[in-house]
Amino acid sequence: MRLLRAIPAIVVCSAVLLTGCYKSTRLVQKTMPPDMFQSAGVETLKKLVSDRDAAIKTLNATVEITASMGGGKTGQVTTYTPFKGYIFVRQPADLRVILQVPVLGSRAMDMVSDGKMFTMVHATAHNGDVWIQGNDVVAVPSKNSLENLRPDVFLDSLLVPGVSADEYVAVTESTRLVPLPDKKNQAIEEPDYDLSVMKLKDGKVFQTLRVIHLNRINLLPYQLDIYNADGQVVTKAVYDGYKDFGGTQFPTVIDISRPLEELSLKVQITKLTLNETLEDDQFDLKVPDGVTVKKM
Repeated sequence: MRLLRAIPAIVVCSAVLLTGCYKSTRLVQKTMPPDMFQSAGVETLKKLVSDRDAAIKTLNATVEITASMGGGKTGQVTTYTPFKGYIFVRQPADLRVILQVPVLGSRAMDMVSDGKMFTMVHATAHNGDVWIQGNDVVAVPSKNSLENLRPDVFLDSLLVPGVSADEYVAVTESTRLVPLPDKKNQAIEEPDYDLSVMKLKDGKVFQTLRVIHLNRINLLPYQLDIYNADGQVVTKAVYDGYKDFGGTQFPTVIDISRPLEELSLKVQITKLTLNETLEDDQFDLKVPDGVTVKKM
């Protein structure tokens, strides 16, 4: 009986201790909702993404690209000196990427593609120019991650692909914290839509192809995740610094990462023209007679 009478006393004393001196408080990031945000259904989002992709017929960009290689697998990250260059895109699949050697301004890399095959030349310190031709799909991965880059990495990251007739979509809602640059330790708890684009595999299983993350304040993409057949993210593009170019909002900073290869590209757009006429010779890279071409 004495033991039973003691139990309530112990409970009371514990409650006093827990709510009294024995506690601590720490500061955490203060979050706040945005002043306003938009709501849209799945069909509206699907149309918005597809219309945005279809509205950009050509792209002519002056860029600065910084490449980084390495990560947890190698235990180190190597970041290369930024390359200045140009990117030309003509829908649906024409692409040219030209990069220049820092300071010297000579050609460091030149790559063209028609969406099926690509031709690339890149300079080396000791062996001169190396010419490569191959399929736009990597068959045998190279030990050099840069040689595994294919045109679709640039195309899909620059122009978020729309939804085709044979693809399916689903929408989920989530939030992300966006730090306020002028207020220390404060962030906007920003709602977003995650638009998953899928295809039906073997007539019974949905396979995720890509997920487009849309900011619900302006319904613009802030991230794109592209998946392979095994459900792994092969390319992630993060968009920032949107500006108006002839009535079209377009990001001026695009961070592209290839997590499986531990390769990252930071693309900063310094000049951009959309929907101007691009000629065929701007997507023509001829291999000189007599040179050795590496097939990939």
